[in-house]
Amino acid sequence: MSVHFIGAGPGAADLITLRGLRLIERCPVCLYAGSLVPPEIVAAAPAGARLIDTAPLTLDEIVAEMAAAHAAGHEVARVHSGDISLYGAVAEQMRRLAALGIPYDLTPGVPAFAAAAAALGCELTLPELAQTVILTRTSVRASPMPAGEDLATLGASGATLVLHLSINNLAKVVRELTPLYGGDCPVAVVWRASWPDQAILRGTLATIRDQVKAAGFTRTALILVGRVLAAPEASESRLYAAAHHHVLRPRRL
Repeated sequence: MSVHFIGAGPGAADLITLRGLRLIERCPVCLYAGSLVPPEIVAAAPAGARLIDTAPLTLDEIVAEMAAAHAAGHEVARVHSGDISLYGAVAEQMRRLAALGIPYDLTPGVPAFAAAAAALGCELTLPELAQTVILTRTSVRASPMPAGEDLATLGASGATLVLHLSINNLAKVVRELTPLYGGDCPVAVVWRASWPDQAILRGTLATIRDQVKAAGFTRTALILVGRVLAAPEASESRLYAAAHHHVLRPRRL
């Protein structure tokens, strides 16, 4: 029997993929991050399923639960928030399972940054303004950032930045990005993207810290920085331009 790592999406219960939902519906054991995964998603597990909130557990305890379920012949849904490829602490679980000879597979989910962009009603890449999105974080209590991935280095690109796990480090974010992007650069903070109580703050590098302090956001918030956040008159993409021809839209004579 397998362990299924499943990205539950950013928060809204209907943003999980069909594949992820179908897996949960058939697994008699479901491990999930209780503070981040909507209860409606876990409720899709079969009647009588063993539901385990992993928030208070260590890595060893989580793996022990999966190993015990596997030994009993049960399929396991290991449900993470957002998409499992980003900041999910999935790699170490997979290594432990591989060492134990327990098979597993991965089902991606809708990432939080995509839900945040949708909530903001914006495109994170605009022609001639920003064609690169950098997903990163800063170091607070979590693992240190690798060399060369500091904000000063990443921000030098001028790309749209999406910062995870950094709302408590906002002073550092503002201090390091202001010389690169300018104090007037648009910033958005999306708290609990796609959840029913979602909240959005819009400001600039010069104003956003006071706004966040007033709102009291201390976790589950994304910080987005870049000119695309306030550029309604940006150049149009050539993708659908009448003068742009390609194999699916040949030149008209």
